[in-house]
Amino acid sequence: MILLQLSSAQGPAECELAVTRALRLLEKEAEREDVLLSVVEQADGEHRGTVSSALVVLEGERSESLAGRWNGSLLWICQSPYRPQHGRKNWYFGARVFAPPAPASSGPIRFEYVRASGPGGQHVNKTDSAVRATHVQSGLSVKMQSERSQHANKRLAMELIEQKLAQYAEDAQAAQRLDRRLFHHEIERGNPVRTFRGMRFTEK
Repeated sequence: MILLQLSSAQGPAECELAVTRALRLLEKEAEREDVLLSVVEQADGEHRGTVSSALVVLEGERSESLAGRWNGSLLWICQSPYRPQHGRKNWYFGARVFAPPAPASSGPIRFEYVRASGPGGQHVNKTDSAVRATHVQSGLSVKMQSERSQHANKRLAMELIEQKLAQYAEDAQAAQRLDRRLFHHEIERGNPVRTFRGMRFTEK
């Protein structure tokens, strides 16, 4: 799964129209290459039927190559349909590939049973009731010894691992949302990876 965001880069209505045309073309290219495309977020443009930004999910064997052809600064060369007397004809917009958010929890958890340590009265250090849980994929490790039984400590350790993984995933998603917001202000107005011309939006 690949995330691809199209953005008008805070540009005028013409850039929003370019994003709208680009999204339609992307849908056609995805269909040709047997890539499943789903729009998961969309912001409407100034004019009815236009889009200022869209976040799409691409799934399929060719999704990476398809997204790669769009990744970067994009240019639409056309006389403005909204302002016929306007001298500007170059309308920049852009697309960027983002990694899919990490799942809250995935992969096996390894358990080790160790002797409890520290204060705790007569029950401490008598049995291997403490549990160290390690999430294999991330290396995240916790030790639980608050309960007397090994089973209870294992359950609590699993819950703590899951909470920490969920927090890490939430933090990663928040960071990605910030990156996507910043992307609207970072698109280069030059060196386009693809150039389109005219109202038919044909590639140069």
